[in-house]
Amino acid sequence: MIQIKMNGHAFEREIGFILALFYEDPKTAYVAEWRNDDDGALRIELTVEHTDTSARACGVLYIDGRRDEYAYERPYPAQDGKSRNKTAKQAISYTLLTLLERLTGIEQGWGILTGIRPTKLLHKLLSTGASQADAHRLLRDDYMVRPYKLELLQQIVDKQLEVVPDLYQIDRELSVYIGIPFCPTKCAYCTFPAYAIKSHTASVNPFLEGLHYEIRELGKWLTRNDLRITSIYFGGGTPTSITAEDLDALFVTLHESFPHMDKVREMTVEAGRPDTITPEKLEVMKKWKVDRISINPQSFTQETLVAIGRHHTVEETIEKYRLAMQMGLTNINMDLIIGLPNEGVAEWEHSLAEVARLMPTSLTVHTLSFKRASEMTRNRDRYRVASRDEIRQMMQMATEWTKAKGYTPYYLYRQKNILGNLENVGYSLAGQESIYNIMIMEEVQTILGLGCGAVSKLIAPESDRLTRFPNPKDPKTYNDTYKQLVDAKIKALDDVYFGTAMSI
Repeated sequence: MIQIKMNGHAFEREIGFILALFYEDPKTAYVAEWRNDDDGALRIELTVEHTDTSARACGVLYIDGRRDEYAYERPYPAQDGKSRNKTAKQAISYTLLTLLERLTGIEQGWGILTGIRPTKLLHKLLSTGASQADAHRLLRDDYMVRPYKLELLQQIVDKQLEVVPDLYQIDRELSVYIGIPFCPTKCAYCTFPAYAIKSHTASVNPFLEGLHYEIRELGKWLTRNDLRITSIYFGGGTPTSITAEDLDALFVTLHESFPHMDKVREMTVEAGRPDTITPEKLEVMKKWKVDRISINPQSFTQETLVAIGRHHTVEETIEKYRLAMQMGLTNINMDLIIGLPNEGVAEWEHSLAEVARLMPTSLTVHTLSFKRASEMTRNRDRYRVASRDEIRQMMQMATEWTKAKGYTPYYLYRQKNILGNLENVGYSLAGQESIYNIMIMEEVQTILGLGCGAVSKLIAPESDRLTRFPNPKDPKTYNDTYKQLVDAKIKALDDVYFGTAMSI
């Protein structure tokens, strides 16, 4: 039990984020006076005081006769109410993190950063003229980001600017995400729009009809405004759940509808489930010059695949990988997940050894996150996962393994409820980085989302204002509303791109 007193503020949300870095599902009570029903409770009093120029946070921690105190003062960057409130929140987070690090002995490498995209923050500082030294100092002093995480961030930022030299000017192009919401089965950890295709066969053809319509209509808008496309990504779900004929038809509509297809820098198809891959589908992707595919094992331990609901075998992963290579689709990503049920260091070491036999061009290392809507989270007691120390050890193994094998990190993102408060990192061999992954993570241009569950992120050129436009997550709603959806999306695009004096 954790009791919290708040004086001069009501920052329960920010306090909850910091507590979750140290405690799994903490039982927290916000109190006006200390309760005496639990003598072993951790008690923390957090106070905010405002001066004319700064916010000062003071924290006092009590547990088992121990008392610790810490105070932190942060100046306002501006004298408006929003800046004052944000500064106070950061001061509380900084103070609470410091007290809990002292109490637990756990150092949080990301400091008080709890957002998804720390690389985006570093890019923003550098693109607006800050020197590398000044940017690092700000992240270190204001957010408590530790040097080893700063080193990782800088390595990724440098690689992204090497892969996309015009990254800070690429907002005059956009990228496209095409969501196909079907899978053979739904994985236990998954919260993406993914529906078992065998039990949703009646939805497939109406969905595809709607997707063709959306591609054609948005293609007209892109052509009318002469916009170039940086990258196209087929995701889901598992796009290769549909037939080879249906996949081919989508490529036909895409090439008939979208302008400047010969200028697209990269096209990826997420063929993540090996049990959906056939020679016919690989032939379709080769025919349409797909640059990159994913074949995702997640684990090379068969018992783990069964536990998480993936109905393919380890052998099938290896077989389909080799088939794709033989057919000329050689830029292949693989995903692995740290912390899957009943997996520890030995199982992780085995997965890395199996990847070493294949050497895909890129490897994405995810850390398991207990997402609110997943089957695994709803039934968490049924799944045994590794300890915090084991998770960190496995991540360190991945870092050392990728470096030894010639892979370098090129993108990174984080999630809420991620085990060990770690991160997901994409690694690649030289020249095999995914441009789309960089675009979606750094939010430097519009991502136009088409299909079921796709979220458009609309960003006008020379603006950092982001407007989200989500498509329905379930096929039936999408099928029933796609024409109205397309009209609304085109209106949103016109508003974002032409609703001001901005021209493109």
